[in-house]
Amino acid sequence: MTRRLFGTDGIRGTANSEPMTPETALKVAMAVGECFHNGAHKHLVVIGKDTRLSGYMLEPALTAGFVTMGLDVVLVGPLPTPAIAMLTRSLRADIGVVLSASHNPYGDNGIKLFGRDGYKLSDELELKIEDHLAKGPIRRAVPAELGRVKRLEDAGGRYIEFVKQSFPRGLRLDGLRIVVDCAHGASYKVAPTVFWELGAEVFSLGVSPDGLNINRECGALAPEQMQREVLARRADIGIALDGDADRLIVADERGVILDGDQLMALIATGLARSGRLSGGALVATVMSNLGLERFLAGQNIELHRTSVGDRYVVEKMRALGCNLGGEQSGHIILADYATTGDGLIAALQVLASIVETGRRASEVCQLFTPVPQLMRSVRFGDGQPLESSAVQRKITSAESRLGAGGRLVIRKSGTEPVIRIMAEGEDEELVAAVIDEICGAILAAGAGTEDAPTRPARLNPAQAAE
Repeated sequence: MTRRLFGTDGIRGTANSEPMTPETALKVAMAVGECFHNGAHKHLVVIGKDTRLSGYMLEPALTAGFVTMGLDVVLVGPLPTPAIAMLTRSLRADIGVVLSASHNPYGDNGIKLFGRDGYKLSDELELKIEDHLAKGPIRRAVPAELGRVKRLEDAGGRYIEFVKQSFPRGLRLDGLRIVVDCAHGASYKVAPTVFWELGAEVFSLGVSPDGLNINRECGALAPEQMQREVLARRADIGIALDGDADRLIVADERGVILDGDQLMALIATGLARSGRLSGGALVATVMSNLGLERFLAGQNIELHRTSVGDRYVVEKMRALGCNLGGEQSGHIILADYATTGDGLIAALQVLASIVETGRRASEVCQLFTPVPQLMRSVRFGDGQPLESSAVQRKITSAESRLGAGGRLVIRKSGTEPVIRIMAEGEDEELVAAVIDEICGAILAAGAGTEDAPTRPARLNPAQAAE
């Protein structure tokens, strides 16, 4: 069955347009309540959000839907997505809900759902919710059994302590100068506090949300301001989070950007040296650079690839018994501590490597040279452009020309009507040429309406997770 509402990361759309309307949010909450009703015990839902203005519209609608179905609701306000996953488990809630569109601009919003175990819901459960949504509620709570609502005032403090416990015992950040860009998003209070309480001198950016400035020219998607601040402050490292703080991008003391592939290589080798890399492997997506794969092979670490989306990374990690996985875009999952990508926990693992070695970030964090990798996007309307015989011939030809020393990944975005074409290989001119030819074939088929410029994927890796 095809999913109609859920994409690769929950439900997402333009705020106050379907499906991101109060009416649909209400119905979604009621469908979730119907789906997760299990016996006579009082059910509990945790609802968090980022700093988008539309969160104040959608949060009451979700709350009303859950209360209608007899579920109690705990509101925690603006907190990172991984904080909601943690609190869902900690409070023994039945479901966790995050209102966020991650790295997207303020005009978008989304609904992400976590189960009682703190993991994102499976495709099967999302289909079940959609089925209940189509049928409408079978039952509603009688007046005496309506849910109740309360705010958890210490939610931020709980999460701060949870994150700090992931930092190696006995280590401190004393003497380190850290720039942290919170993207005017959900981490604007908790992120600077975590680093400061561990001893660092912290220079904060993106900590003045106004409902409209989340991810605007800041954060993981636009780290240029963070890079400049690192140089201006003579900082040891810069950390840029996205709007819901489930991913990060790092800059070393020279202002050089380090994406998720470099950070995963660093963490993986550190875990392997200490005998703590479960399964002797890293799980990453098809978008991770071939240079990462080659580097890991040289370290006797296996790389398992998945479809794009951190949920698929987590699913494979659980299936294989691995404790480390992530995406080039900066989602990094450390299963020993968290059930989903957590930018702060991942940042602390990077900082631990710097503290333990006593070396600069530039000496510690860049472990391999990426293979030239380019990505281009074509926006399309109706139809199935990838099924065109002309497009298929270009794809086959490109794979042959790239050969064993290159890779080609073509896929539809999970959040918008866009086809993404990624190619990599030792010959950058060849890589660019095959992408041009495939995009041209899609446009010639009459399906393309907008062609985004070619760019190195690693310079703006957050896009690769859509």
